[in-house]
Amino acid sequence: MVGVCQVTAKLYLGVQVSVQNIVPECPSIPYGERVDCFPDPGASEQKCLERACCWSPVDEANVPWCFFSKNHGYSVVSKSQPDSTHIEARLTRMDAPSLFGADIKELIFYAEMQTENRLRFKITDANQARFEVPHEHVQAPSSPPTGPLKYRLELIQKPFGLKVWRTSPEKLLFDTTIGPLVFADQYLQLSAKLPSHNIYGLGEHVHQTFRHDTNWKTWPIFTRDAFPNGGTHNLYGHYPYFTCLEDESGQSFGVFLMNSNAMEVTIQPAPAITYRTIGGVLDFYILVGDTPEAVVDEFTQLIGRPFIPPYWSLGFQLSRWDYGSLDEVKKVVERNRQIGIPYDVQYTDIDYMEDKKIFTYDMEKFKELNKRLIVKHNSHMSQVWPGETVFPDYTNQACVDWWVDEISRFHKEVKHDALWIDMNEVANFVQGSSKGCAENKVNYPPFTPRILDNLLYSKTLCMDAKHKWGNHYDVHSLYGYSMVLATEKASREVFKTNRSMVFTRSSFPGVGKYAGHWLGDNAANWNDIKWAIPGMLEFNLFGVPYIGADICGFFDDSPEELCRRWMQVGAFYPFSRNHNAQGYKDQDPASYGADSLLVKTSKHYLNIRYTLLPYLYTLFYKAHVNGETVLRPMMHEFYSDSETWGVHSQFLWGAHLLITPVLDPGVENVEAYIPDAIWYDFEKEERITDRKEKVNLNLPADKLGLHLRGGAILPAQRPDITTTYSRRHPMRLIIALDDNNAASGELFWDDGESRGILEELAINLKLFTSPSETKIYLIQDSIARMSEFQIFYYCSTFVVIFLSELNVVTFYIEVPLVNNSYSGSDQAKCEARGCIWKPSNVPNEPWCYYPDTHGYITGKVVETASGITVDIERNTAFPSQRSQSRDISKLRVEITYLSGKSLRWKIFDPSNARYEVPIPLDLPAMPETEENNRLYTVQIKNKPFGIQVIRKDTEEIIWDSAVPGFTFSDQLLEISTLLPSNYVYGFGETEHPSYNHDLSYHKYGLFAKDQPPGYKLNSYGLHPFYMGLEKSKNAHGVLLLNSNAMDVTFLPTPALTYRTIGGILDFYMVMGPTPEAVVQQYTEMIGRPVLPAYWSLGFQLCRYGYSNDAEIADLYRDMKAAKIPYDVQYADIDYMERQIDFKLDKVNFKGLPALVDDMRAEGMRFIFILDPAIAANETKGSYPAFDTGIEKDVFIKWPPELSNDIVWGKVWPDYPNITVDNSLDWDTQVELFRAFVAFPDFFKNSTAEWWTQQIKDFYNNVIKFDGLWIDMNEPASFVHGTVGEKCLGDAALENPPYMPPLESMYRGLNHKTLCMNSEQILADGTRVKHYDVHNLYGWSHTKPTYDALLSATGKRGVVITRSTYPSSGRWAGHWLGDNYSAWDQLLKSIIGMMELIIWWFSKDKLCYCLYLTGADICGFFNHAQYEMCLRWMQLGAFYPFSRNHNSINMPRQDPVAWGPEFAAISRDVLNIRYTLLPYLYTLMYEAHAHGNTVVRPLLHEFVTDENTWSIDRQFLWGPALLVTAGAVVGVRGQFMNMDTPLSKINLHVRGGHVLPWQKPENNTHYSRLNPLGLLVALDDGGSAHGSLFWDDGEGIGRLCMFVSMCVQEWQSCLFHPNSLDKRASGNSAFKMKCSVNGAKSTCSFIPNR
Repeated sequence: MVGVCQVTAKLYLGVQVSVQNIVPECPSIPYGERVDCFPDPGASEQKCLERACCWSPVDEANVPWCFFSKNHGYSVVSKSQPDSTHIEARLTRMDAPSLFGADIKELIFYAEMQTENRLRFKITDANQARFEVPHEHVQAPSSPPTGPLKYRLELIQKPFGLKVWRTSPEKLLFDTTIGPLVFADQYLQLSAKLPSHNIYGLGEHVHQTFRHDTNWKTWPIFTRDAFPNGGTHNLYGHYPYFTCLEDESGQSFGVFLMNSNAMEVTIQPAPAITYRTIGGVLDFYILVGDTPEAVVDEFTQLIGRPFIPPYWSLGFQLSRWDYGSLDEVKKVVERNRQIGIPYDVQYTDIDYMEDKKIFTYDMEKFKELNKRLIVKHNSHMSQVWPGETVFPDYTNQACVDWWVDEISRFHKEVKHDALWIDMNEVANFVQGSSKGCAENKVNYPPFTPRILDNLLYSKTLCMDAKHKWGNHYDVHSLYGYSMVLATEKASREVFKTNRSMVFTRSSFPGVGKYAGHWLGDNAANWNDIKWAIPGMLEFNLFGVPYIGADICGFFDDSPEELCRRWMQVGAFYPFSRNHNAQGYKDQDPASYGADSLLVKTSKHYLNIRYTLLPYLYTLFYKAHVNGETVLRPMMHEFYSDSETWGVHSQFLWGAHLLITPVLDPGVENVEAYIPDAIWYDFEKEERITDRKEKVNLNLPADKLGLHLRGGAILPAQRPDITTTYSRRHPMRLIIALDDNNAASGELFWDDGESRGILEELAINLKLFTSPSETKIYLIQDSIARMSEFQIFYYCSTFVVIFLSELNVVTFYIEVPLVNNSYSGSDQAKCEARGCIWKPSNVPNEPWCYYPDTHGYITGKVVETASGITVDIERNTAFPSQRSQSRDISKLRVEITYLSGKSLRWKIFDPSNARYEVPIPLDLPAMPETEENNRLYTVQIKNKPFGIQVIRKDTEEIIWDSAVPGFTFSDQLLEISTLLPSNYVYGFGETEHPSYNHDLSYHKYGLFAKDQPPGYKLNSYGLHPFYMGLEKSKNAHGVLLLNSNAMDVTFLPTPALTYRTIGGILDFYMVMGPTPEAVVQQYTEMIGRPVLPAYWSLGFQLCRYGYSNDAEIADLYRDMKAAKIPYDVQYADIDYMERQIDFKLDKVNFKGLPALVDDMRAEGMRFIFILDPAIAANETKGSYPAFDTGIEKDVFIKWPPELSNDIVWGKVWPDYPNITVDNSLDWDTQVELFRAFVAFPDFFKNSTAEWWTQQIKDFYNNVIKFDGLWIDMNEPASFVHGTVGEKCLGDAALENPPYMPPLESMYRGLNHKTLCMNSEQILADGTRVKHYDVHNLYGWSHTKPTYDALLSATGKRGVVITRSTYPSSGRWAGHWLGDNYSAWDQLLKSIIGMMELIIWWFSKDKLCYCLYLTGADICGFFNHAQYEMCLRWMQLGAFYPFSRNHNSINMPRQDPVAWGPEFAAISRDVLNIRYTLLPYLYTLMYEAHAHGNTVVRPLLHEFVTDENTWSIDRQFLWGPALLVTAGAVVGVRGQFMNMDTPLSKINLHVRGGHVLPWQKPENNTHYSRLNPLGLLVALDDGGSAHGSLFWDDGEGIGRLCMFVSMCVQEWQSCLFHPNSLDKRASGNSAFKMKCSVNGAKSTCSFIPNR
């Protein structure tokens, strides 16, 4: 180092300096305005005077003693103005000594008013070209500004200077007359006085505060591989740009010097700034804005807007240098997956390489690396790490081509998703080169800025190295920039139309157009967690919003407290990555312990991050389009408040989310500034009262401050383990009202990864509320379709009010067309269909609608005593609606009076047979021919044709399809009806937020799909049945017997539109007149629900993810020890060998058969899961299920004219002899590890026989069971259509001309299921397309399973199925499918159970007429919360099917997993259930025998009270037990609040009823041995009645009895045995004893045995 200094001194002394006898003319100026004349070391009075500068020592630190006199600078010798936007001038140097020699005598000054807000001026050599930055994006505008300029340029003649003024109000912004212009070959200097001290930017450095200290701070700028440890030295990037906030008005301006040479910038108290650069030209851009954000907008317009990162890159990311091997990477992935940390990206650093050489990988330690991740590419072909290296010249096109080719080749070998480029400052481990650097003026310039080591080539290349763009001296700081440009081209080549991502360590303005950045190699200390915030804020000013710091620190071991606090704040870094260095302890969250506070709080805040990713993604879109900041300084939003100008320990996401982290050790109280707005505590969901003041926030060890600004609408989604899954959830809105009770927001949405903004995929919504209404309006920038939003409301009364509790109108985005229309319309298309175009400002109201006479015209009508037959013909005055779906012009309508309370109308093609649903209904043997016996009359309307059904006694029209729009074509059948009231219930299986449908143009797609519950997402089954209420308070029900994909749309008329894509229109109506009678009549038609075994009404436990039989045994032991009633234990697919039906895992579950036998001996029951898909890759002879299935030809095949092959799929079964790598993405796992499967065709009789034999063999030879759980029977597949995803046959079946709004509408009907062209064969031999019977697959699977269970066990048992269709309940129960651990799912399960009374199941996977039904208690997906799970246990204790079930990789949530208090509360509420099981069993019998409802909406008992018509937070068991989930309960027609502590659920017994009961025990085997009792609640008249059904609980056609009971006049209990079996008749059936206590009597009795 001494030698270097000696060389530098020698060259400096060799510079020719002209010393003249000039007496310096020294100005009288404040110290703060002195411009340093001796920036180099060694100032003295003599040397100062030799430069003709002023010498004046002062006793204030840092004030220059040697400062410029008036003798220095340039003079303007000529000036011209070619036009109003250009100024040119020639300058000549004034006579004065040179500072560093080689001064340039003549200069050109050039100014261009480029836009209304942007001024450029450039100063350069008048006679010789100099190096200028070859920027990829910066260029002059194509046309001059047309509006008034917001600035004015004033040129000062002598000495030369310029002043830039703001024009309104007039204000001097940039005044260079504070100091002289110096322009030498290797030293250029310009100073400018600024209007305020609010200076932000310049970099890259560690600025310990966001606002600059103007007390004589000098910052070098020259890219350098250095540690960001808090000094003033130069770091990785080169940013000669700053923003200045002028005053409280918010007016601001930015200054960008486009110069890439080494430089330094001094900020002084004037306030003023001085630039000193050692090459190039002075090329300045002044950017004028009305706000700080507007200046960022201007700057990014100039240098290039930031890229939109792929959605997945906004997820959490894990990395470290030196995992050592791929096995270690897998361990990290697995342990963090096990604890449920949401995370999307895994990195490998240079350790994956062979000997640290780029484009290689270690074939031993990383031999399976060719999977998805992010890999690191350094800035040299063979790196500084492996030894001697060379450095590519990315400014050379040949090098760029080579680079693209190398990355393409490497990607083919090692798949990765993004490119991480490092060490590109450019970094070198030797000084310059292995041979040193030549002694010349570029390696040793006359002036060296105050860079680290004071040596230009320290840890980089020699400055005389040659690039295509010029000497390394000029382009050194552009090396990273040029590498980014080359890597972007490689990214486009490798990832094609996918966005991918590049992020770089070294950067220059404009790099954000293509890349992100991280703040480099920080350390695990409290300073670096603090300093990261100013750094990220600055990079948002620089146009690089994808920015973050290494969470928990790169160097050093990270203590738990530091890492915990860093994980909290890092969850809100735009680029959120935990990364550390070689040789230090692991610091991924799981490494601190699965039960650690760090893991708990990390999960919590990462889940919030994932919840808000739609908002964050929208912010990145706005950055890309408008140049807005993502991570935003507080002063950008609240610039009028001077308190915000210096805030650097808090930051915002956009305008609306304020983050206040803890940044010091041992601290739980943080001083925070709350700006001037309404704010809501995001986690507590309440408004805070603080405003425009500093507050002391209490932030305990697991918390940071998170506040939502009033006036915001934030899009959100339920979080999940990766963004792949979170993006599948319904979109939500979080709304926070401002002072005016209004709010606004935006959402951008696309596929998350396609390059560019695709019109057909992108949605850009602007959302706002009206202060006078509760509606939410939206403005669309592009046309797209999207699911409806769920809305969460931060209301002005300081609490969060959820949608269901506030009359807020939800909305969905859909282009409104023809009478509940189709997407893609405009006026021309509308009128081409013969329709009427009329724009409307009512949200979702159709703009295109049918004329009054559109549809069919009535022809011949034949009436008989039993019905009406009508011939109808299409009205050809209107064009066909869909050319790809042939209209059927002539139709027949057959109306049949089935009974006095039911009728049918069938519309079909009389000339050509079409598919009809092959499910027999139980219809009356003879129609009702006596008109007086019918509750209805039917009328036919002519033009357009329509049917009216009229209730006789009230003359209400309850069906009226005499409306335009009726369509009957090959693949689209559409019919609408007017409704008698706004109260409609039913349709499924799809989720909706209220029991009573909202009729505001809501559309629901219906098609069986392996789709977890989500708003408006079609799920597991199809139930086209609804119940409607009439204004007379009567009720009716309507079933459309059609099994094709369809949708239903509700209109506020009120009206309803059906659209189905096949079959016929076959409607059935039941007349009630009460809601309960509607259900009874409906189940009489489709089949009464099965009577389940008594034990199946007990509590049940299950989870996907039991690791072995010991885990189940331990759970059973713990449940017994806690004395929690519990009857049924399940095993999910874990018990199987490689998830294959009928094969037991003999490694992990070899003890399961013995465990099952032991548990059954103690009264427990066991249920196993079976999927329909049968593995096809087993060795022949080793798997009878497949072998015999082939023999019996039971599997679904292609139609013979297409192929004789099976339609292969992939589901859970794995190939034999493989090890599954769970760290891979899902699609790759399916491709590599999942075996081929075949799907049985259960319509065939031979298949039912084959299935029965497999189940019997399993029962007799492998393991005993009591019930069966059939899953994945939509049917579900993990490939789309078939293996290879090429469906044979008619493409219009896979993607029909009209596609209902299904979850997969853009991907085809075969998404995650079979090809629609697959062929199935009905029992009578009829061949049908899967297109028609897809929705019947689960139905066809259910009865064979039930029959097989009875045959195998000889007992009633129970079958639970996921996919259903009307009449499935004759053989099975149903559960709500794969729901989520969320409060809204808990509440919606009530809606589902109430809907179960009118169809077979509901939007929340609760059955309709499948009375044994329930939701997975505590939720299947995601981590359950203690309070939510406990409330769900209380509610779930009153589900007919009461089962706690959750998914793999989630924590246990069974009652004994939460601790003694949770177990005790669960035990108490389940004891109530078990006490009342005789009553529940009786209800189940009455459902089975008469069609009564079990879980009953209040309106069924109190239909005359219209308040009950919308109640969906309470329900009844039968007529007598009221269950209230929340704290609102009716009191004789009123509402009241009730106390609901955590240990309680509100239960009320209705007066006038007798409920049978038994003392509870650990399971029903023992509770049934106890005496029966009666709970008697007297009514106003002092009487009560009830009933009891009793049998052995599981027999098939065994002894049973039904007893009716009544109580009168307090003293006596009278029993009237009413036997179903003669053996049970007689008055001596019971011994009884009664006691009376007030209005309640208790009787106990014992059945005679």
